[in-house]
Amino acid sequence: MLGMLGSISCSRQETNHWQGYFEGEFVYIAAPLSGQLNVLNVARGDHVETGTLLFSLEHAAETAAQSEAENRLAAVRARLADMRLGSRPSELATLQARIDQASTAAKLSGLELARQEKLHAAQVNSAENYDRARLTHERNLGLLDELNAQMQTAQLGARVDAIAAVDAEVQAAEAAKARTAWNVSQKSQHATHGGFVYDTLYRPGEYVIAGKPVVALLPPENIKLRFFVSEKVVGTLKIGHPLLVQVDGRENPIKAHINYISPKPEYTPPILYNRENREKLTFMVEAAFALADARDLHPGQPVSVTPAE
Repeated sequence: MLGMLGSISCSRQETNHWQGYFEGEFVYIAAPLSGQLNVLNVARGDHVETGTLLFSLEHAAETAAQSEAENRLAAVRARLADMRLGSRPSELATLQARIDQASTAAKLSGLELARQEKLHAAQVNSAENYDRARLTHERNLGLLDELNAQMQTAQLGARVDAIAAVDAEVQAAEAAKARTAWNVSQKSQHATHGGFVYDTLYRPGEYVIAGKPVVALLPPENIKLRFFVSEKVVGTLKIGHPLLVQVDGRENPIKAHINYISPKPEYTPPILYNRENREKLTFMVEAAFALADARDLHPGQPVSVTPAE
């Protein structure tokens, strides 16, 4: 490549004609998790669309962890629902029966207390019988109040703080499920861009370390023209300036437009900026193509560049 750059620099003869080459910016597709490469769905030289499955890594452990997380989430959700519902209908019915019994006993003890009060006032009955009737009635009323409180608690369900604790467990289980689902999904990688499969870096059966690229893609929008112009010419070029690019083997030139002009000299040794050697400076210029034209271009291919009229 350095030899090519040297020849490009030396070939600058005219200000309206430059030598250049195509450059490609590759997209390297990797998985964030390690694993054995099970399926390689593309081959070098293929053209793929966005979303195409490129490769899959072994994911038995991740799938098992996902299943475990889903079951744990279902169990915690069921426990939370049970706590919010309160007691079962049969338990509530039993408690209501006890309330009815206590209410009846309180009514009877109330009648007995009223009768004993009359007898005690008439001094017919002893104080002992009156006190016994009074204490019995108070005990029955206390039992009735206790059972009514239990009924209210049973209908409310679990305590607010207990429900909040289980609700936090549900959120943690949901996060664990999402994490395991992401792990499973990342074991299969799809094309983030449509384009040309420039290379495949692993074969099925090989172990791939997390983050190591398996497929190198070259999207057509990532193919650009790169050429170098002299210090005298660079000031005449502007972003968006149209160009004609002549490729060997093509009858008609390809249209391009400048999308980058380097603000500093490229690939030149340090020199003094005097009038004699200032002409030795070269500046890198890049240009882009329409997608339809870029699909058949090859990085490294030399071309001739001229300004479009």
